Amino acid sequence: MTIGELALAAQCSVETIRYYEKEGLLPAPGRTGGNYRRYAAAHLERLRFVRHCRALDMAHAEIRALTGLLDQPQMDCGAVNVILDEHIDHVRVRIDQLVQLEAQLKSLRDRCRTERTVEDCGILQGLAEMEAEGRNSRPTHLG
Repeated sequence: MTIGELALAAQCSVETIRYYEKEGLLPAPGRTGGNYRRYAAAHLERLRFVRHCRALDMAHAEIRALTGLLDQPQMDCGAVNVILDEHIDHVRVRIDQLVQLEAQLKSLRDRCRTERTVEDCGILQGLAEMEAEGRNSRPTHLG
């Protein structure tokens, strides 16, 4: 199938397919005599797998590790469990970060409970102060 047919079957864009190929998440397709990409059913299966992993917010490195294991069907699946357990830990960290973010946003919102001019807006003043103080970076497993 062509890249357009693959994109349609997988319900994604051609650009997504090219990106996943470049990132090593999809194997390189065969080529026609005219140098067009030709995809097989295995490419569609792998693309769907990658998209399911991305829907679970998995990083490319995690997906590469899982697809590497998928390509070795006789191996013990303990490594899969380790990858998923680590991802669950990353999700827990992100949840904690989002709770902190919510608290920061609520604190900002509390600075402006009444209508004021933009010049006197407590939210905008708070945001300006945050910028001046420098925000702590929020490291995630996504980099």
